[in-house]
Amino acid sequence: MTVDFNGIGNSQVNSPRTSADKGAAKQPAQPAPAEQAKAQAPAARGENVNLSKQAREIRQMGERLESTPEVDDSRVEQIRAALADGSYKVDAEKVAQKMLEMDESIFG
Repeated sequence: MTVDFNGIGNSQVNSPRTSADKGAAKQPAQPAPAEQAKAQAPAARGENVNLSKQAREIRQMGERLESTPEVDDSRVEQIRAALADGSYKVDAEKVAQKMLEMDESIFG
């Protein structure tokens, strides 16, 4: 079992120090930037977050979207029935216009 006290491992105990190690030991140790940020940042416990009105509205819209079905089943049934009895009519001009609009939006 290896025990590490304050960053001292087995390889550091009673090991000979080089002149480079002695020079580095004289300089004060600088904490890592991440450690400095943690020390300067306030504690996360007890902090409150206040959402803006716009953020609350966006959250509510997201909740409504999640509860809304992706497919309108009643509309699908209407179209299916119209196709089956032959009453569904396709407006070729409207379809062509939509295709041109889509082409324009994609390719500019």
